[in-house]
Order: sequence, then structure tokens, then C-alpha cells
Amino acid sequence: MGTNYFSVKRGLEELDPDAFWDSRQDDSGDILHIGKSSGGWCFSLHVIPERGIHDLWDWFDTLLDPDRIIINEYHDPVEFSEMIRIITERGSLRENTWSEEDFKRNCAERGPNNLARHALDNHCVKQGLGTWDCIEGYFS
Repeated sequence: MGTNYFSVKRGLEELDPDAFWDSRQDDSGDILHIGKSSGGWCFSLHVIPERGIHDLWDWFDTLLDPDRIIINEYHDPVEFSEMIRIITERGSLRENTWSEEDFKRNCAERGPNNLARHALDNHCVKQGLGTWDCIEGYFS
């Protein structure tokens, strides 16, 4: 279970949930999936190479665009500083007790701050310098 975050052209955050979820997959760029926060994991940062987004820093222009708003999947607005905190200040007070078999089964490895981190593969194209992983392709 986790929470998805989006950068949305202002006004579209008012779409009813069904219309929002249907339109988020179009190529207009009006709704961009930033990524997903899942408990115990590094943030899954959606990288979109065709839009020049390869890492967290590439998201800044989009996230700071005054014509856009950041929202979560429940349509709650999220301030830029809070979004950056969600991505970069992750951790767990409890040690991750997964076995090596658990990590393998979840395509993961031990990450920073007691988190699981995505193993590099065809979806995780890069592990961020902090508590995020760069994930390509459609996911939610």
C-alpha cells in the first residue's frame, strides 16, 4: 500500500476521480505521475526520459511551475517543500528484518535508513543519491 503523487495542470485537480484516473495516461503532460511513497521503501520516483526527467533534480522546474499543482491520489494538495521531504527524508526507526530471500523475491536490496530499495533492473534504472529510486515506465 502506498500513495501516488502527481503534478497537474491547474484546474485539472478538480476532475472527478474517474475522469482524472482515465486522463492521467494521455501524452499531453497535463497530468504527470511524480511517483509513489510506500512504507518501508525508498520513494519510487517516476522518471520520464522523453520529457527530460531522469532524476529528482529534473522534476524541479515542473514541480515549481506556477501553472501546475502537486496533489496526491486523494486529490489533496501538497506543497513543493513537503513533496521534497516525502522523497528525500525517508526512513524507518525499525531495522529491516527481511532475509536475503525476501529481498530477492521483492527485486530489492537493503537501502539507506532501514529502507528497502529497488534493485537495478529494467524498471529501476538508477538508485538516487538519497532515499529515492528512479523508476521508468507506467506504474501506480
